[in-house]
Amino acid sequence: MPEKKSRFRLLLTVNILLIVAAIYISLTNGVFDMSVMDVVRTLLRIEPSADHDLVIFDFRLPRIVIAALVGFGLGIAGAVIQGITRNGLADPGILGINAGAGAAIVAFMFFFQGKFTEASWFSIMAMPLFGLTGGLLAAALIYMFAWRKGTLDPQRLILVGIAIGSGLGAVSLYLSLKMNPNDFEMATVWLTGSIWNANWTHITGMLPWLILLSPVLLRKAHVLDLMQLSEESVKSLGVSVEKERNRLLLSSIGIVSACVSVSGSIGFVGLMAPHIAKRLTGIAHRHVLPLSGMIGMLMVVAADFIAKTVFTPVELPVGIVISIIGVPYFFYLLSRARR
Repeated sequence: MPEKKSRFRLLLTVNILLIVAAIYISLTNGVFDMSVMDVVRTLLRIEPSADHDLVIFDFRLPRIVIAALVGFGLGIAGAVIQGITRNGLADPGILGINAGAGAAIVAFMFFFQGKFTEASWFSIMAMPLFGLTGGLLAAALIYMFAWRKGTLDPQRLILVGIAIGSGLGAVSLYLSLKMNPNDFEMATVWLTGSIWNANWTHITGMLPWLILLSPVLLRKAHVLDLMQLSEESVKSLGVSVEKERNRLLLSSIGIVSACVSVSGSIGFVGLMAPHIAKRLTGIAHRHVLPLSGMIGMLMVVAADFIAKTVFTPVELPVGIVISIIGVPYFFYLLSRARR
């Protein structure tokens, strides 16, 4: 046990150092390169420059913070969903929860187009609520069709999730095609998973969701460990399986919806981060959950830097960059599952 704790602390420390390195590279590099001292002087308000203030506080720093929060949220939610379903291929994107939240938010954009600015407080606060509604609807449909003989069938879960995700993705596309040209462009970029328009208002809109719901998931790590046993065994230990499962699922959907509301649908983070965490630290969820969040944070911050610099002056959505890595990894996991 002490060895596992020491290993977990070491992994967490290494991951934090890598995140700091990624943030440093993202802050100092880009179309407008800056030195470390430029960044330090700007942050500490020592001889501040208007140009440096604009680049750091209006463009780079909000984007990095959003990427870190979204990566953490998707990583921890993915680990919980895999634990609930006892399926290593489960993921908010693959199960259609991202698509449900995305469809609801696109519907919000469609019905209120032209009546609010993208950075207004009304839209920033309302979009996560719409996303939560859409995510819950997708989860309810998945449960309804994947439930078989009183239990949740893991294989049907994946198939149903893919089908529902595809259907809701089509709804999002249809609604976006009905928008005016400006809103259509915004919705299309957003749907591919992009944080290019990140600002501090977006951060204040999603941060309360993470602050409220992440501790709920972390406190239930022991319940997730028990859920890896058969349902009868868990009930015999005095755990209310359905109540705990619904609480965990609802909290996960809330986090995913908050993430989708500011970044669009970024897939595969919730699939890859938990798998990497389990390979590094074992299957105990008290270690897997925080490490999954930190690995997800590193993935999205690094992917966002690649997205905005590799093809300069053209910028790729961060969701595409992660998908380039995620699709081969998904096939790798599928091949392992068949053995």
